[in-house]
Amino acid sequence: MIIYLDRQPLQVRSGITVAAAVAASGEPRTRTSCSGQPRSPLCGMGICQECRMTIDGRRQLACQTLCQDGMQVERGP
Repeated sequence: MIIYLDRQPLQVRSGITVAAAVAASGEPRTRTSCSGQPRSPLCGMGICQECRMTIDGRRQLACQTLCQDGMQVERGP
């Protein structure tokens, strides 16, 4: 299946989370901190909030969201 990460197509396996797809993309950053530091998922279960991304127009936790074909995913500030 294909998702779009920052408007670029990314081939992903069915059944994986958005966080796993981003990690496998070669650029594991999910967002940038207020101080400009790249952030990536830490806990993998939704507690740390480091995986917040815009997914299909809504801010969501990437580690708790399964990829769906055609999904639009954006790294955020």
